[in-house]
Amino acid sequence: MAFNFDFFASEQGEQDANALIQYLRQQHPEALARIAQSASPEIRQIITQNVQGLVGMLPSEDFNIQVTTDRESLANLLASAMMTGYFLGQMEQRKNLEANLSNTDSL
Repeated sequence: MAFNFDFFASEQGEQDANALIQYLRQQHPEALARIAQSASPEIRQIITQNVQGLVGMLPSEDFNIQVTTDRESLANLLASAMMTGYFLGQMEQRKNLEANLSNTDSL
């Protein structure tokens, strides 16, 4: 899995000024793939449903679906999915921490 930086900005200068994109460029592709795969199935399901809700979802067996957008809208969709994933990951950690703490209280 490779990360495509063309989603973020149309101008190379804009990409060079973004510290996060510079950091991501320095990461090994396998490291980024491991991070992406570390999301739980529950998080993946929520993100999938969120993106499908934004783009629209028709059953592919009955429809020939094509989505057309511009670079900026696609970048916004990607950023939204990334932020949703980060937020859900933090909430999942919090849920697990609360569950562990409640188990310790009962001891």
